[in-house]
Parts: sequence; structure tokens; C-alpha cells
Amino acid sequence: MPQHGRSDIDAYEAVFTALAHPVRRRILMTINFEGGSMSAGKIAQMFKHSWPTTTRHLRVLEAARLIRCKRDGRNQIYTIEKHRLEVLCDWLDWFAKPTG
Repeated sequence: MPQHGRSDIDAYEAVFTALAHPVRRRILMTINFEGGSMSAGKIAQMFKHSWPTTTRHLRVLEAARLIRCKRDGRNQIYTIEKHRLEVLCDWLDWFAKPTG
């Protein structure tokens, strides 16, 4: 594991846990392909499961700080926090470093 503090370990855990579910990865990909932001309604239309299930997935992504939600009137707009994905790059870069 990279030499980091507790908050970095918590960040890895939050991001990897959020991305462990295929629906959450698909939500992120869908938002990205739509320009980085989408309304909650449009996200929900992409999936066959219930609205409460979609909401739970959005909350997990939001808790991991991979997306943020902004109100626009009655709409909720979700936007990808691309800088947060740097946590993944940081973790993967650790494996590219020479060992020993």
C-alpha cells in the first residue's frame, strides 16, 4: 500500500467501494458521455431498477465524492468530480514504481 495517511486510505476505500458495483460505474460512464452532468431524471431513465435503487447508487457515488449534486429549480443535476478520480491514478501509479 502506498505510504499515506489515514485520510488517503479512507479516500481509496470510499472510491473503490463506490466503483465496486457495476451500476455505479455505468452511472459515471453515462454522466461522462453526456458531457459530465446529467439530471437525476435522465439518469433514472437509463436504468430498469426502481428510483429508490438509483437514488442509493447516486448517494454512494456522492459520499465517495465522485459526483456532486446541485439543485436547478426542481431538478437535481449530478456532475462528475473528475479530480477525485486522481485517487485511482495515485493508487495505480504506486504499482509502477520500482520495488526493492
